[in-house]
Amino acid sequence: MTTPTQALSDAGVSIWLDDLSRQRLEDGSLAALISEKNVVGVTTNPTIFQAAITKGHGYDGQLRELVAEGADAEKTVFEITTADVADACQLFAPVAEATRGVDGRVSIEVDPRLAWDTAGTIAEAKRLHAKVAQPNVHIKIPATLEGLEAISATLAEGISVNVTLIFSLTRYRAVINAFMTGLEKAKAAGHDLSKIHSVASFFVSRVDTEIDKRLEKIGTEQAAALKGKAGLANARLAYQIYEEEFTTERWKLLADAGALPQRPLWASTGVKDPSLPDTLYVTGLVAPGVVNTMPEKTLEATFDHAEVTGDTVTGTYAEANAHLDALAELGIDYNDVVAVLESEGLDKFVASWKDLLADVERTLSETAHGARA
Repeated sequence: MTTPTQALSDAGVSIWLDDLSRQRLEDGSLAALISEKNVVGVTTNPTIFQAAITKGHGYDGQLRELVAEGADAEKTVFEITTADVADACQLFAPVAEATRGVDGRVSIEVDPRLAWDTAGTIAEAKRLHAKVAQPNVHIKIPATLEGLEAISATLAEGISVNVTLIFSLTRYRAVINAFMTGLEKAKAAGHDLSKIHSVASFFVSRVDTEIDKRLEKIGTEQAAALKGKAGLANARLAYQIYEEEFTTERWKLLADAGALPQRPLWASTGVKDPSLPDTLYVTGLVAPGVVNTMPEKTLEATFDHAEVTGDTVTGTYAEANAHLDALAELGIDYNDVVAVLESEGLDKFVASWKDLLADVERTLSETAHGARA
């Protein structure tokens, strides 16, 4: 019997897990998700690593070594996270080989405090890539205005990139432009374009969270009828852009040189509103050539009871545009919504990173004094 996750894969959706820890690597649970639930990649972020490092004892041995070396929190985070990502890359290496590098990818994020620092982001991307030293690593770079140039420059070095924190359709077009610019530079520098991979992480559930909050303030029956639908509409229109941009003459020249398209990745696919179906951002965003990165709770719900009915994206663009138009008629400013979401998203990333450093600093102190429980 075909499982829902197998049905997703058959429909052209690559399932990635939005989580990583040393425990998952060592106890075989991540390997089991690969073999049993069609997981073909992993994404990480500071919040994920904060939970992994500060809970349990999986990192105690490495922490003791780093304490003995006199490592500070920054170096400790760098060493631990790159080690986990490198090990995960090795675990996914057979997937990467079988898919010619399209899947089997593991993402690690540039320090989010560099999101407004183009040169700093480029330098950190190169540093992370060199340290992980695995061909199937993705370096995550936020899609800020400052990040766009960094994305192009990193790709130009032959480094694969996961562009993260995309909310706006306009910014998504700019991300695709940055991707193609990077590949054009990589081609000019003599890189093999078939070895350079990228995804564009388009965030979904947070759009509903912000817009539904505004609809509740309006409080009319018309407003209530529009709740819980903007996230899907926005993502579906992003896929329309993907279809448009990767059929241009500019792209054809790159594809003829061996380049593969930058795939849309649906991120933030855990449902925040309990009144909505828990697999909404999975079953509602099925289309060929996309990635859906899921927290484990969403993955388990998908495997258990998702109803996968095939492509639910192409052919929905008129309806999606009509939904955004209806929001505008109620006074909800799309440009303001996506600007707020980008700002809040970056603030959350930076806060998580600072919390991670503070927790690691405390853990290093406890380890040094033999007080780690």
